[in-house]
Amino acid sequence: MPLSPGLFPAVASFLRAYVRVCLTLCRVMLPVIALMKLLQELGAVEYVAAPLGPVMGLIGLPPETGLVWASAMLGNLYTGMVVLQAVSSSMAPLSQAQVTVLAVLMLVAHNMVVECRVAQSCGVSFWGQFLLRLLGGLVCAWMLWTALDAGGFLAAPARLLWAPPASPPGFAAWVWGETKNLGYVFCVIFALMAFMRALEALGVAGFIERLLAPALRLMGIGRAAAAITVVGMTMGLAYGGGLILHEVAGGKIARRDVFAAVSLMSLSHALIEDTLLMTLIGASAWGTLGARLVFSMAAIALLTRVVPPKRTQPAPAEA
Repeated sequence: MPLSPGLFPAVASFLRAYVRVCLTLCRVMLPVIALMKLLQELGAVEYVAAPLGPVMGLIGLPPETGLVWASAMLGNLYTGMVVLQAVSSSMAPLSQAQVTVLAVLMLVAHNMVVECRVAQSCGVSFWGQFLLRLLGGLVCAWMLWTALDAGGFLAAPARLLWAPPASPPGFAAWVWGETKNLGYVFCVIFALMAFMRALEALGVAGFIERLLAPALRLMGIGRAAAAITVVGMTMGLAYGGGLILHEVAGGKIARRDVFAAVSLMSLSHALIEDTLLMTLIGASAWGTLGARLVFSMAAIALLTRVVPPKRTQPAPAEA
């Protein structure tokens, strides 16, 4: 069976778009990853954690957990888990409610500089997304703690089931680890972009958009961004951001949809993987998933009605 004459141009177009996305993400992520490593080596985490101690008391947590959250914000969830294991011996045992609140805080606001730069590359404000996640995490955690404390829910002691081992020492080991992480991200983005092309060709993407349109419309997200938003929420901001970069470059998503979709993914992404990860430190899966999802949807529905669309700018088409 002869190949379609339009196959090779289509493949070439896809590969060019994929390379543009990867180059843009590299330009965005690599300098920030290096900066975060430098700050960690200089002990900046302790300085960030210092003012967080009193804040943690407002959401029912001991001051030591400020260091855990600061580590997650400047690093990632795994870093926060390692620090939680380290400081757990110096504070009273946490209840499952407290660990669930801490987990929500970390899930909303972690790896902040890297992920906010990814969001910025899609055409939204870096500091806007940074403040959205910082304040959103605190408000969501406070509301959850208020509800759990008032009802006496999840009062049993939490069980720390597992914590990731510390990263191997040395600069070479760090470079190799970050290279593997980026390689994994680019492989997944390639698969996702190909999958989205296939869905569009088969007409499935249109069906998904129509199916999700009513719920997303309440949050100010148009049908064109529906499938990508779901990918970002279920898998992660880097993957959803990569797809948005591709769609924005093609002029397929309106600016107001970019703002709403990226903001929703900033507050609530990797819903399955990260939620399961937090159960390993003793958090309630239903508590973390339900609180984050309900809060993020309500927050974006309000935000899109307050912030004018003109505040977002489309990302550049060229890498």
